Amino acid sequence: MLAVATSPSHHDSPAVPSGPLAGLLVADFTRVLAGPYATMLLGDLGAEVIKIERPDAGDDTRAWGPPFAPDGQSSYYHSVNRNKTSVAWNLDDPDDLDRARRLALRADVVIENFKAGALDRRGLGYADLVAENPGVIYCSISGFGSGAGAELPGYDLLVQAMGGLMSITGTDPDSPTKVGVALVDLLTGLHATVGILAALQERTRSGRGQRVEVNLLSSLLSGMVNQAAAYVTGGVVPGILGNAHPSIAPYEVFDTADRPLVLAVGNNVQFAALAAELGEPALAADQRFASNPDRVRNRAQLKAALTALLAHDTASNWQARLTAHGVPCGPINDISEAFALAERLGLQPVVPIPDADAGAGYATVANPITFSRTPAAYRLTPPQLGTDRG
Repeated sequence: MLAVATSPSHHDSPAVPSGPLAGLLVADFTRVLAGPYATMLLGDLGAEVIKIERPDAGDDTRAWGPPFAPDGQSSYYHSVNRNKTSVAWNLDDPDDLDRARRLALRADVVIENFKAGALDRRGLGYADLVAENPGVIYCSISGFGSGAGAELPGYDLLVQAMGGLMSITGTDPDSPTKVGVALVDLLTGLHATVGILAALQERTRSGRGQRVEVNLLSSLLSGMVNQAAAYVTGGVVPGILGNAHPSIAPYEVFDTADRPLVLAVGNNVQFAALAAELGEPALAADQRFASNPDRVRNRAQLKAALTALLAHDTASNWQARLTAHGVPCGPINDISEAFALAERLGLQPVVPIPDADAGAGYATVANPITFSRTPAAYRLTPPQLGTDRG
């Protein structure tokens, strides 16, 4: 982990927020991934985020390890909880509930992913808060919406299965596979963030807040873009193609002399350059491969021809040769290699967060958004449970 200079602790005098959302107060009643990811992004951009957690265990992800960070908290929890403070309040306790309500009534944004009706029964629902805080942006995150699916549990794996993503992911039709990260949660967190920011912008005109609702299933259906459109516009039910693309070829993984190489050829100019560098320029004129629809229809023959040619050199050599001629390609990196690539490209993918309590600092994955004047800031390490006053 990175060793960095010390800074004030969470409960003493946390760093003053800066950035485009400085001055915004977020009451964060979320846990696990979609909601915490959204509130972390808001915190990165300068909002003050107060995370409300159960006194006994806090956010479920605190225990989702190994691996664990140096402060004893799970790496999973660390991944989405920087730039927040934590209060441990039991919402079934009248005093703690009163504290939570007072926080929500002064917040610009309240975001929650409780079971349907749970906060309404405690006087923390949208109707309760907007009556006294008419400018509040109240964002609710659920698995399957607030209607007939309100009682269904919203876990990413479940939605990947029920929402169709696993039916198009895997090596073959008999091996439906989940994506290697909780992609649906992340999509939903991003949609929540967009919705909140849009509602805040509208509030500058009207002076009024509103409720924003997002759910995992709708986010997934939107996020499947061309695959979803194939069904909606053409009645096509996509299936599993492994690493191949349903509408582009060659756009998949190929063997070389040593390791796999991805080719992502999106147009005829790129294909002609690929054929020429492989030493078979006639491929680009072959009627089976002359256009992208031709190449998609004759995918098997195309893959066989390209695989035979790619076997004559290594993946790294092919990458250098093909990239020099404008052909998109690259090896399949592991995560360590991916971070090393980002470093070489000057993207600064890892940044340190100072922490006085730990006597050092921790590394965190950089926010991917850059600003010319008001950059994302890394003020606070993910908080220990209930270490702040709120």
